[in-house]
Amino acid sequence: MTAAVRTAAEAVRVVKDGDTVLVGGFGMAGMPVELIDALIEHGAGDLTIVSNNAGNGDTGLAALLAAGRVRKVVCSFPRQSDSWVFDGLYRAGKIELEVVPQGNLAERMRAAGAGIGAFYSPTAVGTPLAEGKETRVIGGREYLLEYPIRGDVALIRAHLADRMGNLVYRKTARNFGPVMATAAAVTVVQVSRVVETGDLDPEAVVTPAIYVDRIVEVPS
Repeated sequence: MTAAVRTAAEAVRVVKDGDTVLVGGFGMAGMPVELIDALIEHGAGDLTIVSNNAGNGDTGLAALLAAGRVRKVVCSFPRQSDSWVFDGLYRAGKIELEVVPQGNLAERMRAAGAGIGAFYSPTAVGTPLAEGKETRVIGGREYLLEYPIRGDVALIRAHLADRMGNLVYRKTARNFGPVMATAAAVTVVQVSRVVETGDLDPEAVVTPAIYVDRIVEVPS
């Protein structure tokens, strides 16, 4: 059952030292900044963060990295023009990195949510990312065996939730939210507004409440 909590601090108390945390967002679009800020205050450390990027500027995920709470980052784009926090930590040997092509990142989390044990993908064949991975030729094409990515906790952002926990996203801010919600043992969501059950058009619901454990309202 989804629990509506009053504060972001209460929402992230479930995160423990050493957890794997799935963090939504494509850059800053859809990033649950207030949940991340609360996680910094919470104090959990030695975390593995799975996200599309490795932080932007000095806020959100970058602030979590700067606080020294992250042991490893699993992402598609670790370096862009404003990823100086991650870049500095990585060059100093203070953080680990696993690069995963974007499509594989999404599919590995989707596979976790769908109960798929592994899948074959042609992405990264013939590159350093293929080293040590099982390969198979299917239909004359080489594929790599990829395994699911499961999270202890997912921190995501949606636009609206009803009191049951059904979620509606806002445009591209949806990005990895739906697959992360299915791939984590506990899903924590910040939303702009919580509405009464029945106020959301069922056809517009993207993430059903069964995948959502905690919601907190953070007005835009």
